[in-house]
Amino acid sequence: MILTLTLLYSGGGIGGLCLAVSLSKYSHLETKLYEAAGQFKEIGAGVMIWARTWHILESMGLASEFSNIAHSPPTGAQGKRSDQPQEGFRFKLIDMPCPFQCIRFHRAQFLDIFVNHLPTGVAHFGKRLLSYSRDLKGSYTTLHFEDGTSAICDILVGADGIKSTIRSQMFRETAETNQDPSFLRFIPPVWTGTMAYRGLIRAQDIPLAKDGSFHRTIDEPIMHVVSYSISQGDIINVVTFDSDPKKYGDSYEGEWVSECLQEELLECYSGWEPEVEQLLKCIKRPTRWAIHHILPLPFYHQDGVVLMGDAAHAMSPHQGAGAGQAIEDAYILANLLSKASKNSLPRILDAYQAVRLPAANQVLSGSYESGAMYEFNSEYGDNYESLGPAIQRQWGWIDEPTLQESLEVAIKLADKIPSSRL
Repeated sequence: MILTLTLLYSGGGIGGLCLAVSLSKYSHLETKLYEAAGQFKEIGAGVMIWARTWHILESMGLASEFSNIAHSPPTGAQGKRSDQPQEGFRFKLIDMPCPFQCIRFHRAQFLDIFVNHLPTGVAHFGKRLLSYSRDLKGSYTTLHFEDGTSAICDILVGADGIKSTIRSQMFRETAETNQDPSFLRFIPPVWTGTMAYRGLIRAQDIPLAKDGSFHRTIDEPIMHVVSYSISQGDIINVVTFDSDPKKYGDSYEGEWVSECLQEELLECYSGWEPEVEQLLKCIKRPTRWAIHHILPLPFYHQDGVVLMGDAAHAMSPHQGAGAGQAIEDAYILANLLSKASKNSLPRILDAYQAVRLPAANQVLSGSYESGAMYEFNSEYGDNYESLGPAIQRQWGWIDEPTLQESLEVAIKLADKIPSSRL
């Protein structure tokens, strides 16, 4: 029996492409990927993953190709106060053992490797989803596209991003079925009150320090003014944050991503330490991003439709975890589906949800909390004695549980969970 799996993909999404590539090697699964745009495209400049995510790329047989475009720094991170004119001071050296090694890439190059491994005929472009429907017997799902065409599948995977059409319909229908409007709060993205400024700098364009040394970010990443090298060290990706916690949840008017003047960026960070100002003056054409996330969801699947990536757990970028969490979704789901049959699909989706939902929701919430800590807006304020250890605790998810442990739990659950109607 051939099972048809359809992915609704959002341009720039890493998780959906990773899942499509992973599933394409199984002969009993017919995978189709539908994209609203006319081609694959990348959004953003840099992407970082942690060592646990690297193991997934290894398991896919792609490690050598990703190694060719990877740039990896030393482990460890400094908690440093920089929002002052004088040289900043370190209040905490956060010890990061081997699982915390972060590996960085140019996002376009990262995406290209997945695209290059996607078999011909899997991707279909210019297909913007309007809605989906289930047949009366609950046997298959029909997709209805804006161009008037349709498609059917056994399982629909929503990898369609933070503004997910699939999440919207899923929770709207749940609210109607249960006569409970509280489910509607899981549909719209939530503005975190944070604006991010992004830019790329050629490493050679960053001036040397007075003593002739290179700027620190060339050799090691910096946070909370986040900067790290990509493209094997030739380019520095910079992301800065300006937050107002009182604006959390406010309606954000205007484009989420737009260009802005360098003067706006420099004004925002006026009076910061020299190391920061020196870096920001090198960004000639910054972009401004309104940072949104979604509320932690109570479930990921319903009636043969399942969410993954940003559609399931779009998060703020303060732990560099968005791409990695999407790839973990793909890893668990692909391994479960590799043994799927029509009758086992309900158990498989339940098992996927049981493992990935609490893990991703923890990182989603923790990422927002970390951002508050970095800007001294958390309950710890600027009490460095308690703030430093609290920041360190935020990273516990990186090595507990391990990916293998999570997969083993998911497989056991798929065998034990009673089957329900798909």
